[in-house]
Amino acid sequence: MISIQINEAEVKKLCRQQIIDLVREVDAEYVFWDSNELKKRTCMSWNTIQNTFFYDPRFIKRKVGSKWYFPVKETREFLSVWLLEQ
Repeated sequence: MISIQINEAEVKKLCRQQIIDLVREVDAEYVFWDSNELKKRTCMSWNTIQNTFFYDPRFIKRKVGSKWYFPVKETREFLSVWLLEQ
């Protein structure tokens, strides 16, 4: 007969670390977001984005053709500061 003992705390710790690593890997794939990704990440509609922070001079954005693009790192930093200011 085989008996196995599992340290639940250690398993949870390993799972959390794996999840953190996977999230970092996915986030590292993006250099910039388009407007659809910005809407998804902020859980806001395009109108709400435009009415709240889109025209803030600190919010970095570039229009290429007819599409808006937002650098991921700078956008994340801006959104964190902006939310704390609200």
